[in-house]
Amino acid sequence: MQLFPDILARRAADEPDRVAYIFLDDNGAEHTTTTYRELHEQAMAVARLLRSRCAPEDRALLVFPQCVEFIAAYFGCLYANIVAVPVNPPRRGRVQDATRAIVADCAPTAVLTTGGLLETLRPVLEPLCTARQWLAVDELSTADTAFTPAAADPDSVAFLQYTSGSTSTPKGVMVTHRNLVANEEMIRRSFGHDRHSTVVGWAPFFHDQGLIGNVLQPVYVGATCIQMSPAAFIRRPLRWLEAISNYRAHTSGGPNFAFDTCVARAAAGELPDLDLSSWQVAFNGAEPIRAQTLDRFTKTFAPLGFSAQSVFPCYGLAEATLLVSASGKGRGPRLLDADIDALADRRYVAAPVDRGRTLVGSGAVLPGEALLIVDPETGERCPPDRAGEIWVAGDHVAQGYRGLPEATAETFQARCADDPERTYLRTGDLGLVVDGELYVVGRLKDMIIIRGRNYYPHDIEHTVAGAHPALRPGSGAAFAVPGRDGDKLVVVQEIKRDADAGTGDIEGAIRAAVLQEHELAVADVVLAAPDTVQKTSSGKIMRAAARKRYLQ
Repeated sequence: MQLFPDILARRAADEPDRVAYIFLDDNGAEHTTTTYRELHEQAMAVARLLRSRCAPEDRALLVFPQCVEFIAAYFGCLYANIVAVPVNPPRRGRVQDATRAIVADCAPTAVLTTGGLLETLRPVLEPLCTARQWLAVDELSTADTAFTPAAADPDSVAFLQYTSGSTSTPKGVMVTHRNLVANEEMIRRSFGHDRHSTVVGWAPFFHDQGLIGNVLQPVYVGATCIQMSPAAFIRRPLRWLEAISNYRAHTSGGPNFAFDTCVARAAAGELPDLDLSSWQVAFNGAEPIRAQTLDRFTKTFAPLGFSAQSVFPCYGLAEATLLVSASGKGRGPRLLDADIDALADRRYVAAPVDRGRTLVGSGAVLPGEALLIVDPETGERCPPDRAGEIWVAGDHVAQGYRGLPEATAETFQARCADDPERTYLRTGDLGLVVDGELYVVGRLKDMIIIRGRNYYPHDIEHTVAGAHPALRPGSGAAFAVPGRDGDKLVVVQEIKRDADAGTGDIEGAIRAAVLQEHELAVADVVLAAPDTVQKTSSGKIMRAAARKRYLQ
């Protein structure tokens, strides 16, 4: 098995001048280009210094903006047998709660960053950790090549990938070298990648999609990746499509909200001159995938060469390194209309088109893994017409959570009553398989249960967002709280900055829409200012955080 340190070293030796990464500025202009040889040399410089100052398997915190120095630091950790811990860099001198929790949990020996960040970063992070080494990666010399990378054990921890914290405190997933290679091979096969498959990415590097998909997959297949910052995408989302067009990208994607954002921006002004005909894999994952989103995006950008067959829904999670299921290159999406009432009872009954809830398939189970739909209460496999918890097994499933043996046993070592010899990862997601296609229907922990009936919060949130033009799409949380006669429904929803409607009208529209669509009364509506409903780095609504804040 060739591990990632071997893969990068081989690329640097075989094709030293091949471009590995191109970084774009906020205007879409190139500001950094790095070859495989340059990346290897920078990583070796990092590894030399780490080996001299840290012990094997020490943790190193990686605190970077979207830049090539992060990638050099990450591979330097792999070369030196140091466990990398990517984190979200502080913004405006403020450390995010999730980052605080990660720093406290992983106890890093070293902090790697850039010279420009070091002076401002150290006073902010130093009170939170006991790191002895603070290293500016961009200031290291690459002149000295007298270094031999440490041979890696395939089952040793390559890095800690912290969960998003959408339902609980972030936990450090122990991803091994074997996990990485296994999942990258799954991505290569399902996405149809080779060395000519240019990738365009903007997802943050501390997120599994940004790191495993956009940074490591191109190295794995020997391709070139074009990177832009998440902030550049948020400010000017159509720059993303311009990069795909200009560099003739084969693969690019993001969470569902990214496609909605592009449609909204296109509707607000004139479209740039784009040719999206090269875009063969437009992957969509990391949150509930909306059929309406796929349809609107395809119709908006079809005149510019985008093909409906390029739409590529997929599903994954940090505990499985990244990818679990994928649609297949050139296949297009699969849709399923399910009866809402039956789905609330975790049953699948076909509904007439537009008369039920349209589920978007997340693709097929991939070679090299086993996937079961299991009753979360009994641990038995569900019959074909039942939704249950998605359980996964394979070489891509991580070792467990660092320092949490009980949570590891509960999540990573589940045994199905029908297959007691094998251990499975409990994903915490509810889904069903129909005609070989996986459909994800919700999060087990987020399920709202009122008067014995199940409700999926993202369905309610979708209804709320469309109830009034003053509301911001994708910026609301629905959850249950204790009431006098049992749990009751609360909705927290952001309003637009330029909203000119009265709060009474907006609240009334929300209550009426939820009652009509779900036959459910909303006990309390909280209208929030823009950007106050917390989200993860991939755009998932942090419902647990919204509920906690409401109760406080």
